[in-house]
Amino acid sequence: MKKFKIFFDIEKEEKWLNEQLQKGYRCTNISGLGIYTFERTDKRYVMRLDYQDYLPKRKFKDYKGIYEDFGWTYISGSWLVGIRYWQKEDDDQNELFSDRQSMSNYYKRLMSYSFGSGIVLLTFSFGLYKNTGIYQTEGLWSMEGALFWKAFIFETPFALLRLLPALMVGFLGSSYYKAYRKYSMLKE
Repeated sequence: MKKFKIFFDIEKEEKWLNEQLQKGYRCTNISGLGIYTFERTDKRYVMRLDYQDYLPKRKFKDYKGIYEDFGWTYISGSWLVGIRYWQKEDDDQNELFSDRQSMSNYYKRLMSYSFGSGIVLLTFSFGLYKNTGIYQTEGLWSMEGALFWKAFIFETPFALLRLLPALMVGFLGSSYYKAYRKYSMLKE
């Protein structure tokens, strides 16, 4: 079974994947385009997600080895930067992070990712809208009547696509704030 889904919140993605496991579908692959592949299973599994910054190949191998020693199976993720997907049979030790410090470091990495990605997209958005705005049809606002409405309706889907990077900044800002709140609670 394949499902297409896009997430902007790593914790919501983890929750959704675990809901699929509860329904009896084990994740076997995750593409970078949001396509999740599942297979039916009778066993009970648990899935955890981790975000890691750049890891050289040697450190990545060590990183994988540590979790595999504890029974986790690496499902997917880039060895460069990004979300790492881990799955194992359900038992009493179902958490990737065993202490407050490792959880705190995890939320710090999430904050760094959200902030960095948000700045890149914000800069891109300013460059995109700087001279032309969202609607780029020349003379659109001086048109009248049916001609205006035809041009406006035609241009709107393209304007929404140009607005997407700015909307992504909002999602990343929300993600940063949630990670910051959890990080702050762990530091107290």
